[in-house]
Amino acid sequence: MEERKKVTIPDLYAMVERGEKITFLTAYDYPTALLEDRAGIDMILVGDSGVMCLLGHETTLPAKMDFMVEITAAVSRAAKRAFIVGDMPYMSYQPSDELAVRNAGRFISEGGADAVKLEGGARMAARVEAIVKAGIPVMGHIGLTPQAASLIGGLKAQGRSAQTAKQLVEDAKVLEEAGAFSILLEAIPARVAEVIVERARVPILSIGSGAACHGQLLIVHDILNLFEAFTPKFVKKYADVSSVMLKAFQEYISDVKSGLFPSKEHEYRIPKEEWQEFKRLMGM
Repeated sequence: MEERKKVTIPDLYAMVERGEKITFLTAYDYPTALLEDRAGIDMILVGDSGVMCLLGHETTLPAKMDFMVEITAAVSRAAKRAFIVGDMPYMSYQPSDELAVRNAGRFISEGGADAVKLEGGARMAARVEAIVKAGIPVMGHIGLTPQAASLIGGLKAQGRSAQTAKQLVEDAKVLEEAGAFSILLEAIPARVAEVIVERARVPILSIGSGAACHGQLLIVHDILNLFEAFTPKFVKKYADVSSVMLKAFQEYISDVKSGLFPSKEHEYRIPKEEWQEFKRLMGM
């Protein structure tokens, strides 16, 4: 099999320059990342949404550093081409620059990530700058920022008033000036995203923020219909894996209950002479 070249930050900038859209999905485990990488995805986000999709939490807030580093390492072992972004969980960077740098470093050294992502605009510029100065690439994240849901009024679209839209444009500029190599826009009006894209000198990625952005991100469990709690407006479902799994589980239960499984083809054999010796040893 031909070895594929690892995607780098210069590659992402080159894609933007030539007008090629960047593809971006979440992954939280080795098998999923392996298939995404095999399919040719450009970037993988190991999101703190993993605590919702994998562990059943109602928000992303319970995500812990050890958990995030562990699943990032699993994804990094699987994905040899895709650019891996580790999502910094709640309170892993907000308290201080020192804590932010230390935890960002764990994503790189222990998790094998290529970059980290953190939420917040101008108020997080100092954290972005500190991490970048430590030699770690940072992706910014503005708009709907789940870790600050209570502050921004819940999990809903942002930038729908003139003033909040203006603030998002300013936030993007500040993050870029702080050294962010890319910025993710979540759930903001497409026309506002267009303004940000027009003014940006870095790749602008979208999750629910319109087609003008340089690339698109979706949650893998959403596009496969594996997350049932809620479905954001911006999600497109590409497969109903949930139904496939349910059918397989039901057929397995039926086969076991009826005695159809296991059949002879699923059994191991013992050589005839060994069986005779076994019976002798057991006095059978």
